[in-house]
Amino acid sequence: MLLRSLVMATALLATAPVVARDQSRASFCETQNTKECQSAVTPEQVLERFKHGNQRFASGHGTQRNYAQQVRDTAKGQYPLGSVVSCIDSRAPAEIVLDQGIGDIFNARVAGNIVNEDILGSLEFASKVAGAKLIVVMGHTSCGAVKGACDNVQLGNLTGLLARIQPAVAALPVTPGQDRSSKNTHFVEKVADANVRQNVQLIRERSPILREMEQKGEIKIVGAMYDVASGRVQWYD
Repeated sequence: MLLRSLVMATALLATAPVVARDQSRASFCETQNTKECQSAVTPEQVLERFKHGNQRFASGHGTQRNYAQQVRDTAKGQYPLGSVVSCIDSRAPAEIVLDQGIGDIFNARVAGNIVNEDILGSLEFASKVAGAKLIVVMGHTSCGAVKGACDNVQLGNLTGLLARIQPAVAALPVTPGQDRSSKNTHFVEKVADANVRQNVQLIRERSPILREMEQKGEIKIVGAMYDVASGRVQWYD
């Protein structure tokens, strides 16, 4: 009877669907291709995953992935872990600098990593509808959009976009004799920092959906700053 039970159990295991898991990070699947993978982790765990991912990237030990396999695995649906609002700067691709694969994150890219109604709607879809657990507003050093805002650049449709960064410029106290233009690198980075923090707060203020989700612990909203010189991310959590 015992032998028969063991044989039956083995047969059941052989036919059960298998979800590939990353053994070095036991809570996560190798590819985010099922709702189970997404539901099994918390916002805090997703944040830690992103932190460790950046550490691997910055140290030159990024994960070797089979992208062709990930394409096949995610073809029928997506269950990303988080969303990243980042700049269009070619030096700051979120998936790469956080060492994530296909299907792991939603990435909303716009100059100056600003948040408007379109970005808010995208984030609401990502978290409320698609189940993403984390929202990151990630700025970066030496940001051209921030420099443009500091210099009050006027250029076609870019003018309106830079106006959304101007509150971060205005938020910094005025010091007599201070150069508040893009020539002052220290000032530019201070504005970039303020811009990230203001956009994190803007998400909470202008999206009742995301604010409620964060209050319930269903998601986490954080800021971050990517250093284009070192490859490292500073987290504001």
